[in-house]
Amino acid sequence: MINPIDKITNHKALENTIKRYKEKGIILPTFAQQKNPELIPQKIKDKLKNIGLWDFNPLNLFRISWKNEPKDFGGLFGDPNFIELPKELTGVNARIVLLIGKWFPTGAHKVGAAYGCLAPRIITGEFDATYHKAAWPSTGNYCRGGAFDSKIMGTEAIAILPEEMSRERFEWLKNEAQATVIATHGSESNVKEIYDKCWELRRTRNDVVIFNQFDEFGNSAWHYNITGNAIETVFKKLKLKDSQFAAYISATGSAGTIAAGDYLRTVYPHIKVVASEALQCPTILRNGFGSHRIEGIGDKHIPWIHNVKNTDTITSIDDEDPMRILRLFNEKNGHKYLNSLGIDKELIEKLNLLGISGIANILSAIKTAKYYEMTGDDIIISIATDSALMYQSRIEELNTTRGDYTELQAAKDFEKCILGQHTDNMRELGYHDRRAIHNLKYFTWVEQQAKEVADLEQLWFDRKIWDSMFNQVYRWDELINEFNERTGLTKEYR
Repeated sequence: MINPIDKITNHKALENTIKRYKEKGIILPTFAQQKNPELIPQKIKDKLKNIGLWDFNPLNLFRISWKNEPKDFGGLFGDPNFIELPKELTGVNARIVLLIGKWFPTGAHKVGAAYGCLAPRIITGEFDATYHKAAWPSTGNYCRGGAFDSKIMGTEAIAILPEEMSRERFEWLKNEAQATVIATHGSESNVKEIYDKCWELRRTRNDVVIFNQFDEFGNSAWHYNITGNAIETVFKKLKLKDSQFAAYISATGSAGTIAAGDYLRTVYPHIKVVASEALQCPTILRNGFGSHRIEGIGDKHIPWIHNVKNTDTITSIDDEDPMRILRLFNEKNGHKYLNSLGIDKELIEKLNLLGISGIANILSAIKTAKYYEMTGDDIIISIATDSALMYQSRIEELNTTRGDYTELQAAKDFEKCILGQHTDNMRELGYHDRRAIHNLKYFTWVEQQAKEVADLEQLWFDRKIWDSMFNQVYRWDELINEFNERTGLTKEYR
């Protein structure tokens, strides 16, 4: 039976962690504070003015928010960071908007998903920070976020990711986060190999707790409450008299980010929730498999925490397109060509805020706008999980293999990869389509990962289960406040 995490299970482990946190000065932010930083005590904000965004300082837990000032050092909080793309760039009338993940610690929003998994285990005693090590299986940013959170939450991290992920990920994990790094066989889509390594750790080590983002409801609960709220805030800021929130686009990935769509459905019932995946591995579109280059959207299976009942449409993006657009958005001659089209220079300078998966989300938004014949009154919102900063080695590789980037190549890439997006390789999902996708979970989670068939059926038939899993953060905040009181650290910040 699937149940929320809502009670203390190991009082001794809890006492050990409370003692460590008192010694190290670690205060846990509530989920309410991450959603609404106005709730953060002013004395903590004053200290943040002297702390860098990526510093391994426990107070940076309070910067796990979409509402950070876009500053590398000393920033506080404001509106969520976002970018709106004009028709001159997208080729469609619908307004396409992306929330920007660069201004999280580690440069990606996955640091929030990791907090949503680790914090509940800390406050219930399921994780003893003086004994356990936190293992973060991932295809990239999640294990970075997990390693960051672990280091400032008083424990050690084990990062497990495919060996073909970008060089920047491995260098930061080893040199900055000082995590133990395990590189598994394959590329972005080789998720099973990561799971196999997790089972090996379970068999051989008692001191390791696996935080698998694909089946940890803390991941989706964080996005439901915090990402969902940030998107709602952006829409309210942008909407005009006749504006309609038409669609929310999210790469499938671990199915954490797409859970924001579950929240948005509660306030905008007619919204289209659109899942994006790579055409080279069309798991939802065609029950397909394969390897691809859109880093950060692991696949070949349906995540346990994906509420597919709430997914309306699937789009599959050819991974060649975001790779070419990555150069268009980041090379000097790419900028020169875009400027010749009349695109605002200030916007062009901000295109480096979009990583590969963010670019893929733009293409899915364009396809969605065309499929549903959307107008200028329609607003589509999506996510840029990270920025081009994470993929400089990929740009170097493309320059090495394809030569210098020219204005002619920029024109070709813009015409083919952006304006040339069509409504092929996408599908609207009916009830039985969704049921078939949900059933695919059986082969990964029951046959391979020891889940129960009864739990799989509960996820489909229990009308209350998803709400209870998404909304358990309210109980977690109660436990976080109790935990912080027991460390005694909150007194100085009142």
